[in-house]
Amino acid sequence: MARVTVKSLTKRFDEVVAVNDVSFNVKDKELLVLLGPSGCGKTTTLRCIAGLEDAEAGEIYIEDRLVNDVHPKDRDVAMVFQSYALYPHMTVYDNLAFPLKMHKISKDTIDEKVKATAKLLQIPHLLDRKPKQLSGGEAQRTALGRAIVRDPKVFLMDEPLSNLDAKLRVHMRSELKRLQKDLGVTTIYVTHDQVEAMTLADQVAIMNKGVLQQIDNSYNVYHNPRNLFIGGFIGSPPMNFVDCSLLEKKDSCFLDGGSCFFPIPESIKKMIEEKATSSELVLGVRPEDVVLGKKMTKQKCIQAEVYVLEPLGAEVIVDLKIGEHLIKATTAHFEGSIGDKVWVGFSNKKIHIFDKKKGIAIV
Repeated sequence: MARVTVKSLTKRFDEVVAVNDVSFNVKDKELLVLLGPSGCGKTTTLRCIAGLEDAEAGEIYIEDRLVNDVHPKDRDVAMVFQSYALYPHMTVYDNLAFPLKMHKISKDTIDEKVKATAKLLQIPHLLDRKPKQLSGGEAQRTALGRAIVRDPKVFLMDEPLSNLDAKLRVHMRSELKRLQKDLGVTTIYVTHDQVEAMTLADQVAIMNKGVLQQIDNSYNVYHNPRNLFIGGFIGSPPMNFVDCSLLEKKDSCFLDGGSCFFPIPESIKKMIEEKATSSELVLGVRPEDVVLGKKMTKQKCIQAEVYVLEPLGAEVIVDLKIGEHLIKATTAHFEGSIGDKVWVGFSNKKIHIFDKKKGIAIV
C-alpha cells in the first residue's frame, strides 16, 4: 500500500507563507491533482513531498513511514518535471537506464527494464536518439519512462504536459491517465489547467494563496463549490456572480440585485437566514444553467439585453446585460443579435448563494 499523508504542512520563504497548514490523504493507486493559480503553493507542496524543500512544520508520510528527515533518493518516489530534465548528452536508452545505474542494478536487469518501459510507452525506436532529436511528445514520454523504470511507490508530476501543443496535450492527457491506472502507482500531479485536473483526477485539491480550499472529486468541486474562489476558478466560462441581498415582499422572497430581482422559494430563504452572517450575499449561477427565451414565462421572468455573442461552433456564449450586471449564458443554439431583448431565468436547483463577507457557500 503506497498511501501518502500530508498533515498540517507549512512552508515559508522569508516572510511569504507559500504553504499554510495543508493536510490531505492520497489513497493507494489514486491520482490526486493539486490545482490552483500560479503562486498558490501547489509546486512547493509537491517539492516538500519529494524532499526537495524542507517543511517548516507538519508531517509527510509515505505508506506509514514519516519521511520529513529522509533524503529524497531514499523516499522511493519518482518526479517528472515540467522541463523533463533529460540529460542532453545521453541517448534515450541511457536516460532511462540512469536511475537504475545509480542504484547499482545489474546490466541485464537494466536492459530488461529499459526495453520493457520503452515498449510500454511505445518509444523503442527512439532508444538510440538524444533529447535534441526528440519531439515534445517523445521527450515527455522519455521523462515518464525514466520515472516508471524505477518502479517507485509514488509518482510526483509537476505540470508534465504544459510544454506540449494543445492537440498533443489532449492526446497525452488520456494516455497518461490510462498509463497511471494500468501501472496502479499512487500519483500526485500539479497543474494550473482546470480541464487537465478535472479529467485526470480521482481527487482534485484546489489551492489558493497557500491554503487548501477544497478537496473532492471533479463532479463535486464543479457542482458544489465550497466558496466563491472555487466557484469562480472552476469552469470555462466561470460562474456568474451577482451581489445581492434577501428581500421579502408580501408572500414572496427575492434576491435583490439592485436593478433586478431573482425570485426564490421559502426553502432557500430559510437556508439564508440560518447560515448568512450578514445581509450581503452573492448569487452564483453557471453559464449553462442560465435559461434564455424570447417570451416572458414563469421560469424566464428577468429581462436582459444581448451585449455580445461569442460563437464557438458547438455552442454559443451569450453575454447578457441585466441592469448594471453582465452575465454569460451558454447555449447550443441562439437566434438573435446584439441589442436584442430576451428573457432570462435560473432554476432554483442550479443556483448557488454565498455569504459575501466570509465567501463560503450557503446554498
